[in-house]
Amino acid sequence: MSDLITSVTVQTLTELLQAAGYRVNETEQNGIVQLLSASQGIGFAVRFGNPAVEQGSYVDFTYSCALRVQGQLPQGLTEVWNASRRFARLSLQGEFLLMEMDVVVAGVGEVHLRSQLELWDRLLQEFIVYLREYSQQAAQLAAQAEKQEQTESVDNREEATAL
Repeated sequence: MSDLITSVTVQTLTELLQAAGYRVNETEQNGIVQLLSASQGIGFAVRFGNPAVEQGSYVDFTYSCALRVQGQLPQGLTEVWNASRRFARLSLQGEFLLMEMDVVVAGVGEVHLRSQLELWDRLLQEFIVYLREYSQQAAQLAAQAEKQEQTESVDNREEATAL
């Protein structure tokens, strides 16, 4: 039977990410440590959550990917993602679209932590595909609505001319 993990440290998560092939940079902002990494060119952070009994240990952490929004997001983008995905949530915070996934570590094995990292990696890939497809669909719907509006406008003018 494998040993159960009751908490993680900055060092243990750094090692986990590096063992999986990720580059990791530790940063500190306002006294809060986070890890920065990337997958397939998409940057993400690991933010630590609730402290454990041991100093410098945590019982949970969050994978987080923030993308700056340029222009307007298509309506319903975050709601559709959140309704169709179980493990990561989207939110709009100011000018950033944020995808986050919480990981609770108390009472799990190391295999669980690795599988959560693999899940996060997959969700990052799905996130980018989702944004592309959703934007394309929204543009197509807008174009169809505009075409329908123009057609109705022409039909109304033809009716008015015929009278």
